Amino acid sequence: MPNKIKIVTIGGGSSYMPELIEGLILRQEQLPIAELWLVDIEDGAEKMEIVGSMAKRMIAAAKLDWQVHLSLDRKEALKDADYVTTQFRVGLLDARLKDEVIPLANGLLGQETNGPGGIFKAFRTVPVILDIIEDMRQLCPNAWLVDFTNPAGMVTEAAIKYGKWEKTVGLCNVPFGHITQACSVLGAEEKDLNFKFAGLNHFHWHRVWDQQGNERTAELIDKIYSPDQQEKSDEGLKNIHQIPFNYDQVKHLGLLPCGYHRYYYLQEPMLAHAIEEFEQYETRAEVVKKTEARLFELYKDVNLNYKPEELSQRGGAHYSDAACDLIASIQNNSGKLMVVSTRNNGAIADLPFDCVVEVTAAITSHGAEPLRWGALPPAARGMIQLMKAMEETVIEAAVSGDYGAALHAFTINPLIPAGDTAIKVLDQLLYAHKAYLPKFASKIAEIEQTKPEIVTFVDQLLADRQAHAHKG
Repeated sequence: MPNKIKIVTIGGGSSYMPELIEGLILRQEQLPIAELWLVDIEDGAEKMEIVGSMAKRMIAAAKLDWQVHLSLDRKEALKDADYVTTQFRVGLLDARLKDEVIPLANGLLGQETNGPGGIFKAFRTVPVILDIIEDMRQLCPNAWLVDFTNPAGMVTEAAIKYGKWEKTVGLCNVPFGHITQACSVLGAEEKDLNFKFAGLNHFHWHRVWDQQGNERTAELIDKIYSPDQQEKSDEGLKNIHQIPFNYDQVKHLGLLPCGYHRYYYLQEPMLAHAIEEFEQYETRAEVVKKTEARLFELYKDVNLNYKPEELSQRGGAHYSDAACDLIASIQNNSGKLMVVSTRNNGAIADLPFDCVVEVTAAITSHGAEPLRWGALPPAARGMIQLMKAMEETVIEAAVSGDYGAALHAFTINPLIPAGDTAIKVLDQLLYAHKAYLPKFASKIAEIEQTKPEIVTFVDQLLADRQAHAHKG
């Protein structure tokens, strides 16, 4: 009889929890689970109770004897864990709202993992993941950390480089959408195609072959991105406006882009659309708040013991399912190929050996073994090297609280114009998120004392969004 395992999910009140439970149930033959712990903070306690009760109903319906525990005490939950998954959002959706509306009010992209908002999500999240690792070091020193907290690539790199937690793997649902899209366009099943991804989280490219060894990448580019095929360019990413890519540009590179590349290849129209949503009080955070409210009303139904279809509208579908796949692959040393964030180890020749990249890797009992990609074409190489330098600088600032490093990260980011606007938006976001940025406390105090216009602008902007939400 295999040893029973204990899985802990930090962010146990997440609306994605039913998907995680479904994924674990589907893999019950591969995962000898004894205990499942859901952990959250006080502000997430009510939601955790709702999804925790639903998890128990789902497990009972599957006739499994897993013990489900709900806790606000992270240390209690982590003791002797085998796998720790993270799906938390520091500051909850209110923080995401700030990440979106403050840049947009200044004419910059407001988005969860790109531009100023993505940088600040890392600033808030990296210190927390390092605190979690310190607890793990004491309480479950042999556990695997499976991160799908965004920005997943930077969080994974911080865990490995600064937290020294080698047993860390990051996950994203975006590659799943591209794989599904390719299968649909080619009329093939996933098992009949071979995929190879390389890049960074939300900034990767990929190639595709069939079982006979024929590369199908160029065919897919024609069938998805040519002007008469643009209706096929939807990768199923609910949170990204589907402006068609430029066919000639994709054709030139010869690689299939990530849906998030729109923010860089199509910066002007994507920004214009985001500003339009902002003006209509329909930023993604504002939409997701309404979606989550509906989901949790569904989850309260005492007869609901399965994942509802409405969860697919949340925008991050398949994160949790991918996590279950990853845990099962590590547990069973399967060697399954998955797209994960892991240490480069030479897979992408153009990036540092020890940095974290998002690549196709074989998943074994000792972690992810990335497949070698080699060098990228110059047009991709320049972009990815800039983005990786930005990520490294963001992590440095998150760990140190160095304002100069934070400003440098803003300056490097292609979606932020350098100069006065960068400083203004940086200061506004620091003030807005002061409750979750203790590393920057002295700089935030200085901003409050010397830049009253920053305080006034942010307070009025957020009050306006809140008033509109209550009116709606």
